[in-house]
Amino acid sequence: MVRHPAVRIVDLTHEILAHWPAEAGFWLARSFRYFPTGSVHVAVVDPGVGSARGILIVAAHEHVFLAPDNGLLADVIDAASSPQVRRLAPEAFGRLKLATPSATFHGRDVFAPIAAELAAGRITPGDLGPRVEEWIPGWLDAPLVAGDQVSGQVVTIDHFGNLITNIESRLLPQAPHSVVLVGGQSIVLRRTYADVRPGDYLALVNSFGVVEIARAERSAAEGLGIARGAPVTVSARHS
Repeated sequence: MVRHPAVRIVDLTHEILAHWPAEAGFWLARSFRYFPTGSVHVAVVDPGVGSARGILIVAAHEHVFLAPDNGLLADVIDAASSPQVRRLAPEAFGRLKLATPSATFHGRDVFAPIAAELAAGRITPGDLGPRVEEWIPGWLDAPLVAGDQVSGQVVTIDHFGNLITNIESRLLPQAPHSVVLVGGQSIVLRRTYADVRPGDYLALVNSFGVVEIARAERSAAEGLGIARGAPVTVSARHS
């Protein structure tokens, strides 16, 4: 069934790491603001597809989000002042005339048709299920600030091998110089990639406002042997 042929679809990415909702949630929370208010965002990184895991519909930031209840939407929800979080009710399948979904492809069988109905304005989040106050939290701990030090984790690795963390610039020590400790290396926080020679490591605040560890013209991930989830600490350097 074609539900909304006039809808404009923006395919943000299909390069998110499979089976790790934390990365999808990280990018979604930092990308949705570039879309018009009222946009419907569908994110499906769903290791529990076909199981009894729930599906969340979240109205927040003047947008609507649809995703599995597996921690993917935690960043979006946590950053909202008054999110309306709903869990998809079984009765909605009948009302929307959804066929019995497959056990392996809910992106096609559940998420896409519901998103089309929302985008078309034929339903609202309130039509899909009851409000809930509990959902699966994010997979990563929030960054921890202690004095002039902040600790976080690597969330994702981009095409260039840059290690992107969940440490936002607003959390950084208020000091003229800072160093980043990752993989047993102390790396100075710089302003741009050009501040070091090719092959040298550096850290900087990237275009999404978070700390990134890079290696000029090479891969920091390969050089340091670091993967997603690795701990990262930023400390003030007083000398």
